[in-house]
Amino acid sequence: MSGPTATAVPTSTGATAAPPSTPVTLLHADGTTSTTDLGTAPAFRRPTAPLRSRVAYAAAHVIPKPWAENVPGAPADIDWDATLAFRRHLYSWGLGVADAMDTAQRNMGLDAAATRELIARSAADARAVGGSVVAGVNTDHVDDDVIPLDAVIDAYTRQLHATEDAGAGVVLMASRHLARAAESAADYERVYGAVIGAASAPVVLHWLGPAFDPALAGYFGSAGFGPAADTVLRIIEAADGRVSGIKMSLLDADAERSLRSRLPEGVRMFTGDDFNYVELIDDEGEDTGGEAGAPAHSDALLGAFAAIGPAASAALQALDQGDHDRYRSILTPTQELSRQIFAGPTFYYKTGVAFLSWLNGHQDAFAMVGGLHSARSLPHLSEIVRLAARSGALERPDLAAERWTSLLRLNGVDA
Repeated sequence: MSGPTATAVPTSTGATAAPPSTPVTLLHADGTTSTTDLGTAPAFRRPTAPLRSRVAYAAAHVIPKPWAENVPGAPADIDWDATLAFRRHLYSWGLGVADAMDTAQRNMGLDAAATRELIARSAADARAVGGSVVAGVNTDHVDDDVIPLDAVIDAYTRQLHATEDAGAGVVLMASRHLARAAESAADYERVYGAVIGAASAPVVLHWLGPAFDPALAGYFGSAGFGPAADTVLRIIEAADGRVSGIKMSLLDADAERSLRSRLPEGVRMFTGDDFNYVELIDDEGEDTGGEAGAPAHSDALLGAFAAIGPAASAALQALDQGDHDRYRSILTPTQELSRQIFAGPTFYYKTGVAFLSWLNGHQDAFAMVGGLHSARSLPHLSEIVRLAARSGALERPDLAAERWTSLLRLNGVDA
């Protein structure tokens, strides 16, 4: 099935002409160049009612002031107007926002003060515009690398209460401090039990794999998926209804389906698999031999959806209408783009999200806090340009062409 296609343009004589072309130069890893056409913007439409068939959150990035000292090691200096405008863009397409998550550069440039302010501002803005927002709760405000388990609980609880007070839903992120301090699965169960017990409303857990953060290898007490999954299920079952879902970011579709089939009734699986989300979201009605009441499909909490918001919305609107073929025709082409954005080292995917935000006019400069915009090469970004054009992810191809060409020329490429 093909992705979004350009529409022929009627002429004054009634005939149709080819869509206007938007040629750009691509740069390859060997230094050679080629030309491609960015085509025209896809004709996606914003939903007129809330999305029904899936719960979908886009994990949003932050936009810095381009003139500020957003260099490695410096506190984040954020352009709040642009950052909140990007979240309103996502809301306008019917998506929820997952804020202060990995995509917002937690542990990679977003300092503790900026994190607190982001959650407070984002939650207030969501209330003002009627958006749905959840936010990441972690222990990353603690400067010490190694702390005891009781201090991990205290750190989690401090952020938990601050996030709840701000009015955002809670996603319990995986903690580097807990990964270092825990000596057994029982330690994870103890910490999560205490933190979940302190929450005033059900929370979403986050299982983040080592591709996204190598410091989290062996999380939940085992490097093996099976024992770790057993620990997760014991945490959920012990919570007795106080866990509403889990986001899995292991980039392993079989592992996600396996855990999903064992979830208690009422607990959602939010895919965080930016390699395989198309099929995981579309799964429906298959007999997996799982627990009674376990979800048959995954909902979404994805950094990729911040990069492809309009396409994601259009695909989910098709699911709302029961049109799985159209869902696939829209979203399948974005999968290759997402795999490029999240290519190894996967934790630099944030650069691709910010790059597409800039190409699409959501920020004035291709800049990131901590100077992270330098984390990907020009040939890597060039392939993002090509795949974004193919998958309908360029909202303003003419602007994208202008900005991409300017970046190539700035770097001495004849474009």
